Amino acid sequence: MTILEAILQGVIQGLTEFLPVSSSGHLSLFQHFFGLDGETAVAMTLVLHLGTLVAVFAAFRDKIKKLIAEGLRMIKDIFTGKFSLKKMNGERRMICMMVVSILPLFIFYIFKDFFANLASDGSIIAEGIGFLYTASILFLCTSRTCGGGTHTCSQLTARAAVFIGVFQGIALVPGISRSGSTISAGAIAGLKREEAVEYSFILGIPVILAGSLVSLADMGEATESIGALPLAVSFVVAAVSGYLAIRLIKLLVVSDKFRIFAYYTLVLGAIVLGVGIYEAATGNVVSFKEAEDVMHALNV
Repeated sequence: MTILEAILQGVIQGLTEFLPVSSSGHLSLFQHFFGLDGETAVAMTLVLHLGTLVAVFAAFRDKIKKLIAEGLRMIKDIFTGKFSLKKMNGERRMICMMVVSILPLFIFYIFKDFFANLASDGSIIAEGIGFLYTASILFLCTSRTCGGGTHTCSQLTARAAVFIGVFQGIALVPGISRSGSTISAGAIAGLKREEAVEYSFILGIPVILAGSLVSLADMGEATESIGALPLAVSFVVAAVSGYLAIRLIKLLVVSDKFRIFAYYTLVLGAIVLGVGIYEAATGNVVSFKEAEDVMHALNV
């Protein structure tokens, strides 16, 4: 893998992991059009996800420190018999609601092979449909009937947490944005949009870590074929671009310009679905690698 390909994947992952446009869908498209094989894609996805974790910790370091400290106190209270669901501060309640939001993923995990096959089946039709779905929930989230609620993360109810968790599970389909799904679900459930953003990104920490551990078991010897330098470059680029993406989305949410992502995923979804149908109908795979080889053969 070239350094340029590593940089491009780092930028794609870093930006699209947090912008509500689907990182899995964009990486799947990149790997599809550049002809990357399955094991290479798994290894790169693992490294890129770890890079975006660094971005989350950097962007929400103060909140995360409070949650970790409260989490340790909560564990102590559980073992000493002092824990009470009725007497929880804001951080402790947010931790409990995050656990509730993660629980639905165990149901979706049963079908993990199905979701993985969608991303690696050589077709991008699923990605196109996923982008269109993302567009629809973003339009709903930014509509006048659902402009976001008035609650903070510490006021989230168990029912709302489950609702967000279900949307997060659906986002396992390539092309469906995890951040877009959870932010939209949070806003629909009554959270302020900026609070929905915070909850979504911090909720992503255990989810990304769990996904990385699963990918680690399937990585094989792909890291040797990629090379240490491209992996390191993609990690750093993903972390930096991810941090910038978080800052951008905070700005757009506050300035009420979130709907721009709905238009983007709508147009992208229509194009990707069209290309996918064309490839399925003709049997011809659209590939930038093939175009590059032709250019070299013609000495262009």
